Amino acid sequence: MAVDYRKYWNAAFSWADYLEREVKEHPALWHGVWERAKVPQWALGQGGRLGGAWKLLVISEDWCGDASNTVPVLARLAETLAGWELRVVKRDEHPELMDAHLTGGSRSIPLAVLLRPDFSFAGQWGPRPDELQRFVLTEKRAGLRPVGDIYRDVRTWYARDRGETTIREVLTLVEAASRRAAA
Repeated sequence: MAVDYRKYWNAAFSWADYLEREVKEHPALWHGVWERAKVPQWALGQGGRLGGAWKLLVISEDWCGDASNTVPVLARLAETLAGWELRVVKRDEHPELMDAHLTGGSRSIPLAVLLRPDFSFAGQWGPRPDELQRFVLTEKRAGLRPVGDIYRDVRTWYARDRGETTIREVLTLVEAASRRAAA
């Protein structure tokens, strides 16, 4: 079944509306990450060289710790790079969209769907940076530590990384989509 991304995009929240009106859980965390989010100089250069117009349709929920640490960073990236736009849809209000983008059979969020200007699918990122995802899955499989301890380490990782890995991975995704389009 083909996904009508334009329909979801048109129904999605702008970043400002999502942050101000839809974030009810942990608003201080969401606002804090947004206020501290910076696009590093290397990313400005790489994003500028990539060029083009891109849309990030982010599937999220305000209760998600990974979302609160990555979605504001993605919003800052989209705000900073010319031709980029970001909108947010709530996972629990759009299960059919989420089910089209499962991670290992799971409705894991956040998930950023990369769209071209014509709303065609170009790739996806999420639910967390690859290195961190491997860590979490390995720790959970091992079953040696309480999940709370694992997630404390996750929060520390995000604080140290400051969104750089998320930005790097999304720019790599855009670069790959650009190469595919040019081929």
